[in-house]
Amino acid sequence: MKDTKEYLWKDKKRTLFGLPLSFTTYAFDKERFYIKKGLLTVRKDEVRLYRIMDLSFRQTLGQRIFGVGSIFCESADKTLKNFEIKNIKKPEDVMEQLSKLVEDERDRKRVSSREYLHDDDDEQDGDEL
Repeated sequence: MKDTKEYLWKDKKRTLFGLPLSFTTYAFDKERFYIKKGLLTVRKDEVRLYRIMDLSFRQTLGQRIFGVGSIFCESADKTLKNFEIKNIKKPEDVMEQLSKLVEDERDRKRVSSREYLHDDDDEQDGDEL
């Protein structure tokens, strides 16, 4: 089945020499970040952008040589939690674009990161933020 969704960005995890020889695909649109992994057994995860709390960038010497890098995402998503976007092309540009979309989505949803500083299961006496 072909994926007909329109993404703002899509790339594969790069392996040896920066080649896209992996079965992991990353993508995002205006509201969600998607990770698809696997060949025989396929697993798809998604995170709503407003749940991403922090982004950081890392690029080893080997990654710099082949023009790839990784982005670490801290998220308030219950199933995916924190995740890494590994070995992608133009990682700094992708991080900048993703960061802007996260901020836009948080503003649109009127969500602030302090809402994720505690677990919802720990609420006392029905206190709401």
